[in-house]
Amino acid sequence: METDNNNTAPQLVGLLKKYGLKIAAAESLTGGMISEMITSVPGASEIIELGICSYSNRIKHEILGVSQKTLDELTEYSHRTVCEMAEGVRRMSGADIGISTSGIAGPSGGTPDKPVGTVFIGVSSSLGTRSILSPPDGNESREKVRVRAALAALALAAEEARRLSGKLPE
Repeated sequence: METDNNNTAPQLVGLLKKYGLKIAAAESLTGGMISEMITSVPGASEIIELGICSYSNRIKHEILGVSQKTLDELTEYSHRTVCEMAEGVRRMSGADIGISTSGIAGPSGGTPDKPVGTVFIGVSSSLGTRSILSPPDGNESREKVRVRAALAALALAAEEARRLSGKLPE
């Protein structure tokens, strides 16, 4: 795995500690990478509650509570899916922030509407649930797509921590 050159994980862990917040991750595309990045930081045990690799749609549905209708109509690669994943992991863990990822790492599986490299990231907190789209970034390798997704999820979680602490507008 590529290294976290911009210190996103240490910054997130520091913010969560500072504000007394806990996080949980539901990872599909990233397959545990977010949890690995967080737990590689000393003191992470104070802020991480749960990490689940929910790669299959069955686990997304049965464990995280993603509706079958969402999966059938919008697929696992959608804003609604990652929102339901983030809500589910936050509910399961009791964490302040739930973060989730899903997307198409490639090299196959892309479509004209959702090409390889398309990444959806969800975040849930007491302020609500939302998602972002991280669009394809050219001709990335599978590993680069996954690292980009994990780093973007960590950054989104840090933004949510700041919002929860009142440091950013809702």
